[in-house]
Amino acid sequence: MAESEIQYTDVSKEENASFLAAVEKSHKIESEILVNPKKYRVLTGDRPTGRLHIGHYFGSLQNRVRLQNLGVPTMILIADYQVLTDHDAFDKIAENTRELVIDYLSAGIEPSDDVFIFPHSYVPEANQLMLPFLTLVTNSELSRNPTVKDEIQKSELAVVNAGMYTYPVHQACDILFCKGNVVPVGKDQLPHLEITANIARRFNKKFCKDKEPIFPIPAALLSKTPMIQGLDGSKKMSKSLGNTVPLSATEDETAKLIKKAKTDGERRITYEPERRPEVANLLRLISLCTGEEENVIAERIGEGGAGKLKSELTDALNETLRPLRTRRATLEKDHEYIRSVLKNGAEKARNIATQTLDEVRTAMNMKI
Repeated sequence: MAESEIQYTDVSKEENASFLAAVEKSHKIESEILVNPKKYRVLTGDRPTGRLHIGHYFGSLQNRVRLQNLGVPTMILIADYQVLTDHDAFDKIAENTRELVIDYLSAGIEPSDDVFIFPHSYVPEANQLMLPFLTLVTNSELSRNPTVKDEIQKSELAVVNAGMYTYPVHQACDILFCKGNVVPVGKDQLPHLEITANIARRFNKKFCKDKEPIFPIPAALLSKTPMIQGLDGSKKMSKSLGNTVPLSATEDETAKLIKKAKTDGERRITYEPERRPEVANLLRLISLCTGEEENVIAERIGEGGAGKLKSELTDALNETLRPLRTRRATLEKDHEYIRSVLKNGAEKARNIATQTLDEVRTAMNMKI
């Protein structure tokens, strides 16, 4: 028993040290981006499982727009193949892909030579990296990946297909084909990124011994936004849990959803995250909209209770999302433009992937 506890403690220390190192690296990257944004190439994206919600907006979309506006080359991936691993919604992949693009553009993403959106099923050259990459990881590494375990548990699949285990390797293909060296992630995604970094290191060591390394070692750009809880106040905001406010919701729909948000029985509003997590969550959402401190908002609402709290959140969200929703209404009518964004993005991604695959074949002595 004592030996197990010591091992657990040692592992925890290692994980904590790894996380602190990732935080330090992330801070350094943030500083360097301001000076030399072209030094970096960001790879980020989402799976097309439905329309995006305010958790995505505050957690990732705003940051993508910020990086784009700073001049950082940004590739936004729509991970359509990965939907097949744990969802039966393949009949809606095309529709969900279009909705993702509309959400991206509405939030402020502007396609250009340095910023483009593409589905990875349309970049076969990138997917060809899967086989050599699989030879650089072990079954045990994939099986013990905590993010994979979490995804398997959440999927509630009766039978777990091999795609669930190889998901981190496919993600490595997505990041490395474009030689992405920065990936915006939360703490929970660090194990995935570490597998990508290991694959890059191992490929370079094995196939590029006396030559210039092909792949950069990608680093995490850690999110500064705390994990956004759903309107139930107890779990992460998620489409599958039905505790979200979709970006496509109308102002009236937003008001109805927030009215159902969970609070507690105390009338006076205070910001006490540990004791009153549901109330704290709604205050945090207002803060993300207005930039005010949560305790300042709570003090202002005071004895107004849950009704006043929800009213303020409704007004703050609707005000914040109004420009996005206006753009969205226009984009929803322009199917051809959405299609062109995807086609142009896929073409640019393929050009990059073709060059990378050529370098990989050369390094592995497979070029004919």
